[in-house]
Amino acid sequence: MKQYDHLNISKELIEFIDRSPSSFHAVKELGAMLEEQGYTRLFEGDGWDLEEGKGYYVTRNGSSIIAFRYKKDFEGFSIAASHSDYPCFKIKDKGELCGEFVRLNTEKYGGMICSTWLDRPLSVAGRVIVKTEQGIESMLLDIDRDLLLIPSVAIHMNRASNDGMKYNPAVDTVPLFGGKESKGTFYALIAKELGIKEEEILGTDLFVYARQKGCVWGSEGQYVSSRALDDLQCAFASMKGFLEAGQGKSLPVCAVFDNEEVGSSTRQGAASTFLYDLLHRICAGQGEECYYKALASSFLLSCDNAHALHPNHPEYADAENKVRLNEGIVIKFNAGQKYTTDGISEAYVKYLCAKEGVPFQSYANRSDMAGGSTLGNIATTRVSVCSADVGLPQLAMHSAYESAGLKDTAYMIDLCKALFEGSFKECKRGYELI
Repeated sequence: MKQYDHLNISKELIEFIDRSPSSFHAVKELGAMLEEQGYTRLFEGDGWDLEEGKGYYVTRNGSSIIAFRYKKDFEGFSIAASHSDYPCFKIKDKGELCGEFVRLNTEKYGGMICSTWLDRPLSVAGRVIVKTEQGIESMLLDIDRDLLLIPSVAIHMNRASNDGMKYNPAVDTVPLFGGKESKGTFYALIAKELGIKEEEILGTDLFVYARQKGCVWGSEGQYVSSRALDDLQCAFASMKGFLEAGQGKSLPVCAVFDNEEVGSSTRQGAASTFLYDLLHRICAGQGEECYYKALASSFLLSCDNAHALHPNHPEYADAENKVRLNEGIVIKFNAGQKYTTDGISEAYVKYLCAKEGVPFQSYANRSDMAGGSTLGNIATTRVSVCSADVGLPQLAMHSAYESAGLKDTAYMIDLCKALFEGSFKECKRGYELI
């Protein structure tokens, strides 16, 4: 069995997530990882003059990123896709609710476990659009201190609080900012943080995030917890695998999309033309036929975390397709194609895992329980390639603080590395695997 430095890999993951309180920050961090390895940023509004053997990356909306290594002669695309967003609360345009207290006017972004956001320190991060002499500029904001809190109602005032609670997002999950003396200071605080004038703020995309740092824990230090493991764990691991991979016969592409938690139907989501546009431009110099030939021998690995067997509720798992923390990659299946894995793509993932000595598990929802969805079946409606859905096992998915296995991040890095070095070529007898 291959030896891994699981602890240091997990510490690196935690540091990455701690620096990524929003999708905008995550994409900035991923871009920095690429630039450190000599990758060049391209802009969609410019002409591209791609050079053999060079690495490039493109962002869209500042919250999605796609990286690739260019080669003129390639047999197909090896693509890994994950997402940069996670369920949280978005601050509305008129951000203050004033009265006896000043609270922030928020709405739900994605399907979070609301109770996990209560009674813990929170803050605000995202981007601010600022007026400049040249036009407008996007500035990243992270108010790096304990700023907000959503207080629970005392059990004396709600005796049924332990009997099940339905949370009203207009009432129960509104974060407290300050007393009535704080009226009118929220945007002034943002301006001060950015070193600008309040009147220079033209627009915002701001989110509430949990302040608790990631940690390693357990009787033998075998678990890792953090906000946004779904899906920054896969985003981090797939990018690490991309950067570590050698050159194979395929052209490697690593994509991290925004807005998966709200359906992906944005200009920067998996349902957009972002991936389609980029692959077309890579093939532009060789004609339209190059693109369609490449797609026939391409493979998409959709990387998004999976539900581990719950220690207190094993009954929620399928009778046979249970997955456990620290036991490897999860290959996900669904008859309704919520997950795209079929017999062919299953075989290729298992082939890659065996090649690298990566342990794997199979996941399916219990047949009487609906599962979640992910970006694989959405992305393949735009770029029609063979695809499998995989992930890493975790507990408390969509909590403000999620948990996973210490060992599993390294397994995903190695799987993605194998994908980018491999080749999935269509031939008369089926597919040639390299």
